Amino acid sequence: MPAPGENLKINPDRLWDSLMEMAKIGPGVAGGNNRQTLTDEDAEGRALFQKWCEDAGCTMGLDQMGNMFARREGTDPEALPVYVGSHLDTQPTGGKYDGVLGVLGGLEIIHTLNDLGIKTKHPIVVTNFTNEEGTRYAPAMLSSGVFAGIHTQDWAYARVDAAGKTFGDELTRIGWRGEEEVGARKMHAFFELHIEQGPILEIEGRDIGVVTHGQGLSWTQVTVTGKDSHTGSTPMPMRRNAGLGMARILEKVDEIAWSHKPHAVGAAGHIDVYPNSRNVIPGKVVFTVDFRSPELNVIEDMEARLRVEGQKIADDMGLEVAFEKVGGFDPVAFDAGCVAAVRAAAERLGYSHMDLISGAGHDACWINRVAPTAMVMCPCVDGLSHNEAEEISKDWAMAGADVLLHAVVETAEVVG
Repeated sequence: MPAPGENLKINPDRLWDSLMEMAKIGPGVAGGNNRQTLTDEDAEGRALFQKWCEDAGCTMGLDQMGNMFARREGTDPEALPVYVGSHLDTQPTGGKYDGVLGVLGGLEIIHTLNDLGIKTKHPIVVTNFTNEEGTRYAPAMLSSGVFAGIHTQDWAYARVDAAGKTFGDELTRIGWRGEEEVGARKMHAFFELHIEQGPILEIEGRDIGVVTHGQGLSWTQVTVTGKDSHTGSTPMPMRRNAGLGMARILEKVDEIAWSHKPHAVGAAGHIDVYPNSRNVIPGKVVFTVDFRSPELNVIEDMEARLRVEGQKIADDMGLEVAFEKVGGFDPVAFDAGCVAAVRAAAERLGYSHMDLISGAGHDACWINRVAPTAMVMCPCVDGLSHNEAEEISKDWAMAGADVLLHAVVETAEVVG
């Protein structure tokens, strides 16, 4: 099929204005956003996105997980649609671009094609997946996981937040539970634009990351149990310090990740200490070890070593330890044809680019199970994300959306 001409580009000012307008909904306290999934702010952001899509001539579909699908018709009613999108929900201290760039970059494709009167054989559908972040309702990428058959809908509906409210009830409460069966849609391909959330593109001075793989992820919840006792009056030899046990295990986690450099990583981000009092030696700690690698055998090795070496540390200290795998997914190899379309688009447009492995999970990682999928990434300042100080430039946003446009339009096939 013929490739789009190199003069086909998005309107960067319109894209940027839409990002700034969406950021007004659910503002954070330090310049970012707090638009967590299934909150009133999420509902407001969804309504604005729907209005913009309908103003652009799209029809909006909504499934039973609240996933939104804005469709621009193609010329062939039998052709499967090319999907593009990401998510609108944010972390509690999230930035203005994580996820949102991928959704509004997809909408900008629709605007650009409308401006130029370009028709495609395949319909193009811009998607907002519910609860990608997984902050309020674990796990992350929940609704794309239901779409891809990873989770059941009933299980997802039963997820509970910190206030005891279920996902299903809150989805209904905010008015964004649709009737469409989840996963019934068939895709010709799926493309997701996202900020890198890491420093590699900026350090290397590249405009575009051509994402070939996604790192696999393993979450193991570790519970170390000792004995609460007074910090001042308990002799050192008589202490069963669960906090110290955790510290030694986490030092081992770091060592394990370093042994599989350069791509493996490991740390604990979620830690609960009990009773969490200044003058009480911790009697119990619960923490989640996050291991990631693009190689499944490496993840399996790291998991096994955590259990063996963590158990030894606990035994040596007179502590009890328990391990429970609470989440994860295997490494992802994105579709060769879709990846090639992204790489060719970057080359055609003259943007500097490099192959990249995504260190974070994305909706594309699950959709890759049911449709040919690829990702486009643009840099972010200092690689900072999941932080209100998250920042990108208008030029970076433009480059990412331009490449997205070309990859999607080439895949959707221009008519005439």
